[in-house]
Amino acid sequence: MAETHHLGQRLSYDGALCTVRYIGDVVGTTGTWLGVEWDDPSRGKHDGHHKGVRYFDCLSRSRSAASFVRPSRRADKPQSFVAALLEKYATAPIGDGSNVTSPSRNPEIDIIFFGKKVAEEVGFDKIRRQLSKVEDLRIVILDGMRIAWDVMFEDGGRGVKDTSPWIFELDLSRNLFESFGTVVRICRELEGLKSLRLNGNRFQIIHPESEPTARSALEAFKEVRELELEETLLSWESICEIASNFPVLDRLSGSLNHFTSIPEANLSTLVSTLTTVDLEYNEFTSLADIAPLASLKALRILHLKGNSISAIRTHPDAPPPIFAPSLTYIDVSYNAISSWSFIDALPTSAPSLTALRLSNNPLWANPVPGAAHPAGDDHDAAARTTDEAHMITTARLPSLKTLNFATITPQDRTNAELFYLSRIAKQLAAAPEEDEARVLEQHPLYAALCAAYGEPDIVRRDEVDPSFLEARLVRVLFVPGAGVAAQKTGTETETEIPKSFDVYAVKAIAGRMFAVPPLAIRLVWETGEWDPVGGFDEELGDSSDEEDEGLEADLAVEIEAAKGFGEDVELRKGGRWVKREVELADGPRQLGFCVDGLSARIRVETRQ
Repeated sequence: MAETHHLGQRLSYDGALCTVRYIGDVVGTTGTWLGVEWDDPSRGKHDGHHKGVRYFDCLSRSRSAASFVRPSRRADKPQSFVAALLEKYATAPIGDGSNVTSPSRNPEIDIIFFGKKVAEEVGFDKIRRQLSKVEDLRIVILDGMRIAWDVMFEDGGRGVKDTSPWIFELDLSRNLFESFGTVVRICRELEGLKSLRLNGNRFQIIHPESEPTARSALEAFKEVRELELEETLLSWESICEIASNFPVLDRLSGSLNHFTSIPEANLSTLVSTLTTVDLEYNEFTSLADIAPLASLKALRILHLKGNSISAIRTHPDAPPPIFAPSLTYIDVSYNAISSWSFIDALPTSAPSLTALRLSNNPLWANPVPGAAHPAGDDHDAAARTTDEAHMITTARLPSLKTLNFATITPQDRTNAELFYLSRIAKQLAAAPEEDEARVLEQHPLYAALCAAYGEPDIVRRDEVDPSFLEARLVRVLFVPGAGVAAQKTGTETETEIPKSFDVYAVKAIAGRMFAVPPLAIRLVWETGEWDPVGGFDEELGDSSDEEDEGLEADLAVEIEAAKGFGEDVELRKGGRWVKREVELADGPRQLGFCVDGLSARIRVETRQ
């Protein structure tokens, strides 16, 4: 019965929604088939190309979004908005398994069914009590309710406004609408509507002449401030065309629509009203892909989570996009950002940026390539890495006040900038002097940081030909620590150890030097780097002038106590810092992979 179907028709089979893309024969079979594209792309078997023949195209890019079904297959019955509203909100349990159904064609009675048998007839008073609850609804969620029309004859003459006139938040996601005009007819009877969700619908008709006029649409959405069109697979131009019917819209979501870029489109009044745009889980690779959003003069919040963004510009010679001064928050978490150049360029594209979400990018997992990390379990190492990424990001963006939902205090900024400055110094020390300018190009704030905190000491190691024997050795200065008696000849002992020696062999050498059993000692590499101490700043941040003297005395006691446990502590501008130390864990790992460079200072302690 192919004549009962049409292209673009929305159908539901056992709750799975689809769109008819083809009606006709299939090679090698008899009879008529419906070629459908499933809303769930994993449900199909092909993409419209079957056994060498292209029958139709899909909106989805999935290769398994389509399949063929017989026209005789029984589809779920579509219904009106009013019927769906009553089905969900006007039914109430009566006894075991019985329900009050929506009003029947006889307004005086209704029937309660127990299974398929009539259990009770209910008078109009009980029905009226149920309907009175529907009339008072403010938030209505009708996603997946097979809605295809606003009203039907079976609704008994009840219109949308008659049924539930006070709705201000409405979810009509994943239904059977074919035309956006049906949504207009529903919403124009909801005078207080503020929020509308249309996610997962597949509108075939956006603006035909037979649909309500533009003035009618503007009237229907005159108070709506939030619109969601996620996973609709509409083009950006179509989304803008729909959104232009919302004269006071301030939040628009177009997530999950496979966008690779945003073309220029007629934004109409959106230029001055939109403050928040959600474009999460699309396929952008750079901020330049959304450059047309720079025309939104009121834009404050931009959500770009879950894309593939790795750069500001599409290519190095292209000008960067520059967003309106109103933009203060960007979410680029779960993207592909792997270079600090992206962070350094952000203030150019978003000059008023004060809040950023950056977590779960490759850069976050490896903020300082080649930096030493303390030994420990994976969780501790990940926490350390996250802290480093957080501090470096804070230091590179001077105007930032919030990062990953954490407020950046003045003390946090000081600690972050000192940490970042120490990392630049280490990078300079590892590079030849002639490469200093190239290294500093990667750190545009270096001069400003030096002006604020002083220029760090840069100590470069002499380069050694890797073919020479000395390139295969590490000059180790063993320093006796807690529990280890110093040799009579001095407190420190230096020796050269092949890089290929494992930690067990190094312990054996240290044990002989200090006459201590190797299994009774622990080796701690003193890296010479400094880390801020968490929690210390908060203790000082809220102190009054009268308490300062007492706090300084307490601080002196605390530092002395820390030193008593072998912990190097220093009070620098901005708070307390401790030297970073790495314990060489027992195992077959070679010394050359445990320490950096050709020299190392290792403290020898007895196990407690």
